Amino acid sequence: MCYIKTICRGLALLLFQSVTAQNFTGYWEPEVALNYKVATNYSHNFSLDVRNYTYRTNDLQLRSRHLDIAHFSKLDIGNSQSLAIGIQYRFRDVFEDEEQNELRFTQQYNITHLRGTIRFGDRLRMEQRITPNRTIHRFRYRFALDFALQGEKLDIGEPYFVASTESLLSVTRGNGPEWDQRVTTNIGWLLSGHTKFQTGLEYRLENYTQNTENVLFLFSSLIFFL
Repeated sequence: MCYIKTICRGLALLLFQSVTAQNFTGYWEPEVALNYKVATNYSHNFSLDVRNYTYRTNDLQLRSRHLDIAHFSKLDIGNSQSLAIGIQYRFRDVFEDEEQNELRFTQQYNITHLRGTIRFGDRLRMEQRITPNRTIHRFRYRFALDFALQGEKLDIGEPYFVASTESLLSVTRGNGPEWDQRVTTNIGWLLSGHTKFQTGLEYRLENYTQNTENVLFLFSSLIFFL
């Protein structure tokens, strides 16, 4: 429980700073995801999410920003390690005429290790974000932990806790590098042997070396396993 208290205090401080900042945007992003195994060490993930404005330019609003469709293929390579590749398409111009759609490719390496009842994870990602006008290369590192909130293992009907922090570097021709930082906390429930529901908050400090933007997300995810 001390982990939760420490993380929640830090997140509360970040949330207070973001809400009181001048350059602040709020979003709500619901998601549906499907995971299924193709072989013993190979699996697929499909997801669909919609990002909606909830607060922008000092005004409360509920308006869709974009829709994402994504697919990941993951290969477990042993010793709690995995490699994955992904493809994502972002529909943007349907919701905002001045914006462009985006095609994204992702390459990922992930490793987890267990200490007592807590699982720790390190994830490295490279992304190519392609729009008609430019290509952005992004490099990401995420550290995460998760654990059951009741007992030593997660049983059906019980909650779990997930927290992470992620650093991002984006580079593109003609522009300087852009640095972002994200802090996320989620609480989830194992609804059945094949279904999870997860909800939480994420605070993003975007482009913090140049023109800092404070962004707050409310996430909700329904995840199916086959």
